[in-house]
Amino acid sequence: MAADRHVPLAVTSDLWWKNAIVYCLDVETFQDSDGDGVGDFRGLTERIDHLAGLGVSCLWLMPFFPTPDLDDGYDVTDYYGVDPRLGTLGDFVEFVRTARDRGLRVIADFIVNHTSDRHPWFQAARADRDSPYRDYYVWVDEPPEDGPTDLVFPGPETSMWRYDEEAGQHYLHRFYRHQPDLNAANPRVRQEIARAMGFWLELGLSGFRIDAVPYFVEELGASGETTDQDSHAYLRDMHAFVTRRRGDAVLVGEVNLPPDELRTYFGDDEGEKLDMLFDFVGNQALYLALVREDAGPLARALSTLPRIPDRNQWARFVRNHDELTLDKLSDEERQEVFVAFAPDEEMRIFGRGIRRRLPSMLGGDRERLELAYSLLFSLPGTPVLLYGEEIGMGDNLAARGRMSVRTPMQWTDERSGGFSTADPADLCVPTADGERGPEHVNVAAQEHDAESLLNWTTRIVRLRRETPEIGWGDPALVSVDDDAVLALRYEWRGRTVVCVHNFAGREARISLPDVGELVDVLAGRRTSPDLELEPYGYRWLREAG
Repeated sequence: MAADRHVPLAVTSDLWWKNAIVYCLDVETFQDSDGDGVGDFRGLTERIDHLAGLGVSCLWLMPFFPTPDLDDGYDVTDYYGVDPRLGTLGDFVEFVRTARDRGLRVIADFIVNHTSDRHPWFQAARADRDSPYRDYYVWVDEPPEDGPTDLVFPGPETSMWRYDEEAGQHYLHRFYRHQPDLNAANPRVRQEIARAMGFWLELGLSGFRIDAVPYFVEELGASGETTDQDSHAYLRDMHAFVTRRRGDAVLVGEVNLPPDELRTYFGDDEGEKLDMLFDFVGNQALYLALVREDAGPLARALSTLPRIPDRNQWARFVRNHDELTLDKLSDEERQEVFVAFAPDEEMRIFGRGIRRRLPSMLGGDRERLELAYSLLFSLPGTPVLLYGEEIGMGDNLAARGRMSVRTPMQWTDERSGGFSTADPADLCVPTADGERGPEHVNVAAQEHDAESLLNWTTRIVRLRRETPEIGWGDPALVSVDDDAVLALRYEWRGRTVVCVHNFAGREARISLPDVGELVDVLAGRRTSPDLELEPYGYRWLREAG
């Protein structure tokens, strides 16, 4: 895990993502301003002060482009627009201006792997084999035996090749059949994507979260077979273009691969590909550790992470807007997590994941929630919060598929949680239900409760921003005499921070080696290296000096 980082102070503001707090939200489900049951940019702009007050520094928007909305906006029909249900380009620009006024950067999901089958490019491609858009996608007369086999959505789809009657050929779709894959080996496709990225950078975005990176870098050509080209040249070109247009722009990659395959996605020592990668391996190990009440699985996962260039960072998350994928666990480990957190079949999806939020999985257990989110903010990397996590929002298993965790934000205990004045039957997604629904869990109630999860989260966000050692420092696992305890030490610019977490529902006593007197930065008092941790307890400690 350790890396040789000696970072001059002058570059810390340039590489802002190293010590950022990212907040992911879906415009569609955040705030409805006009009563049609769908969130919009005007509603989001009205709620900016909640986000600024929480202390996050960067907003990540899920797709907001024009779409048939068959896959929650990931089926794009126009890379240059705003879906009419969500507002106009003018509304978007006003939102970005307001966010900037509050000190918030904005990044957005960008879908490079595929479009909607209703995109004009695909409509032109299927209509004429001689169309210049034909090679924007991957077509074959017969699916090749040695072609790609990693279907993203097993169950809903049984093949990643779909015969198109109008085109007279099969097209590739790793995702749903209505999402044909773009041919990333085609230079014209790359130019189109670059133009669109440049457009949004000009309108104020600070970067992009790139969806499904490993799929499009495989460089599939018109034959459907992997070529011998440098499969990562596209990432270098994309990074170079984005940073030419905006020097402090960030590229965050969704790359769910084994640890030994991750390093190449950052690039060489200068980190010239993706600036940040989500740590899916560590995320899955966290859940196994929570189930076993043993820090071992997470410690082992962290120890397998490759060293990364100085400018790069891990994106750290507890839950995201997709299913909680458990594909990197063994069958036995996955079953352990299923039994504990998704005992009913309706809670599972694709045979590999869970479609619940963490508060529902933990039954609202405040001690374990604090443990998990303290880990989020103190593990190596940049924390990424999913909207509603700050209040312990729940889910709705009656919603289809992964939409169960994409329910509307819960602002009040009023009808539809204050998200919309529309009839509940007309909401884009039903609100969360049960004990974690808006009647019991909402922003308004927690704002006025000093002990609420919202106020706890606000305090720990502020603490994380005041602890740059975690974002910039050299992380190292510390050996302690209790398997339930994870201890991490960070060194940066002559300062030391140690973060300690007890995964067990019992007390733990440990002694930290090679440190002097410590300051408990959560409690604001001095303490010795000999610690007594309450069940599911945690400490953030800075060496006194």
